[in-house]
Amino acid sequence: MFTGIIEELGTVEQIAQQGDAIRITVAAEVVLAGTGLGDSIAVNGCCLTVAELGEGCWTADVMQETLDKTSLGDLAPGHRVNLERAVTVEKRLGGHIVQGHVDGVGTVLARSRSEHWEVVEVSLPDGLGRYLVDKGSITVDGISLTVVEARPESFTISLIPETLARTTLGFRGVGERVNLEADVIAKHVEKLLVSGYVQQGENNE
Repeated sequence: MFTGIIEELGTVEQIAQQGDAIRITVAAEVVLAGTGLGDSIAVNGCCLTVAELGEGCWTADVMQETLDKTSLGDLAPGHRVNLERAVTVEKRLGGHIVQGHVDGVGTVLARSRSEHWEVVEVSLPDGLGRYLVDKGSITVDGISLTVVEARPESFTISLIPETLARTTLGFRGVGERVNLEADVIAKHVEKLLVSGYVQQGENNE
């Protein structure tokens, strides 16, 4: 589990093509502290498992399913990526509950700048819009953000200088793809309501 609070911007060092998978090596510093083989690190919001550790870098395997459902297939050496280690019980939940399981890929549609913040509009893949509400939570490339306006086919977010300076959203251009993860609580509530479990439970009381 993650919180959506990015710890550092890493740099893709190498991508090895393996047919139906890739092996990605990322240069980093902060997220390597206390990290061992088999630990989880989110890369642009996608939970990956540490397969190798090197001097100032780490390596993970990315399967075809992940490439199909995320934007990780767009990465190339030199690209910057958002990194976050899995949360520990001692860590403050500064963002919201993030699983690192990408629900779909959106596209940056527009950026509107002001003196102190920036409003970004992102498209929504089919079926994801029902989980978004104004002032609710959304994860964009692993960043925990608040929805400003939930629209039928897109949503907007407002980015403060700290987010612009410390994450990939500071330089994501119009037309670029971003990983999206909806609030897991909304998904559980939907399943309970659709299955009728809540109503059945009330009838049994």
